[in-house]
Amino acid sequence: MLIGVGLGPGDPELLTLKAVDILKKSDKVYVPGQLAKDLVAPYSDAEILEFPMIKDIETLNSHWKESADRIAEEARKGTVAFGLIGDPNFFSTFSHLKKVIQKHYLDIELSTVPGISSITSFAARTDSTIDRSFEVSDGSEIMYKINLKATQPKKIVENLEAEGYKKFIFAERLFSDNEVIIRRKEEIPEKGNYFSIIYGKK
Repeated sequence: MLIGVGLGPGDPELLTLKAVDILKKSDKVYVPGQLAKDLVAPYSDAEILEFPMIKDIETLNSHWKESADRIAEEARKGTVAFGLIGDPNFFSTFSHLKKVIQKHYLDIELSTVPGISSITSFAARTDSTIDRSFEVSDGSEIMYKINLKATQPKKIVENLEAEGYKKFIFAERLFSDNEVIIRRKEEIPEKGNYFSIIYGKK
């Protein structure tokens, strides 16, 4: 099993309790750099995997595959954690690694533990209050949309379809005992509540 573990923005006190627990219990821990290694150090002796900051896609793919091969061997034998700064599902090293694992190693179970992302870290550190819709971009084409407080989820999906979105997920009360996650568009309900979310992907 391979678990992507968000380590937060870099403050040791901003690791979640779950992240710490996973790091302690994992048979092997990998990280993409020294800062992540230092954050993990109190809980595990992590090994650094090098990921060059370059744009040559052929060279990058070679590095991703090499790292995936190495991790897959360990993940088949036990639990492997990959700790990284921020959150593993938002513009992260792990998202690239995950794609390679899913392509070449279908037998390996994958999961993620959320961490405090750069988005919420920025808001806290700069005392910036965000209480209306906002856009996050790295300059690339916008491919995803997340609607919070999705009290009319089916209507939201219809509107997103008109904008070119094709894949949808409905989620409600995440990480609670009453959690609901629906991935089939036709099963998304007419009504949601304050804790409902619609995710759209083009």
